[in-house]
Amino acid sequence: MMASPFHIFQDVRANRNNPKGLLVMTFFRLMHLLRRSTITFILFIPLFVLYRVLVEWILCIELPWKTRLGPGFRIDHGQALIINDGTVFGSGCIVRNSTTIGNRKLKDGTFSRPPIFGDRVDIGANAVIIGPITIGDDVAIGAGAVVLKDVPSKHVAVGNPARIIPRP
Repeated sequence: MMASPFHIFQDVRANRNNPKGLLVMTFFRLMHLLRRSTITFILFIPLFVLYRVLVEWILCIELPWKTRLGPGFRIDHGQALIINDGTVFGSGCIVRNSTTIGNRKLKDGTFSRPPIFGDRVDIGANAVIIGPITIGDDVAIGAGAVVLKDVPSKHVAVGNPARIIPRP
């Protein structure tokens, strides 16, 4: 799935009544659009710097503009949120505060790929999801869960380490 800057319309619907999430997602989609061409990237370097300062340093949301986000991505209470730039999200996903999504350092010193998420994944606050794992469609990840293995579609991941149970 190729992320499109035009997914902003679905993002606006997903983040209505959520000014911080709306600001971050609008800015993210604009940066994603501008980075497609070397010329626009060079012309808008100050805007890319502003994005880094505002979103990462002031709002404390690490959401690199290279990350692939499906339409309707929602950020709830986006404080202390870290998402690796290689992460891929499907449509209609929700991420809450203090969540870390990233890769894992391997024994040889290299890093694994970050997780790939399906559609309609709901991630609770303070979750940690790392490694080359796949999260299926319609998955719920509980608050504080530490997910280190694949989660099949229509399941819930809870606890530390996460237990995978069928969704009720």
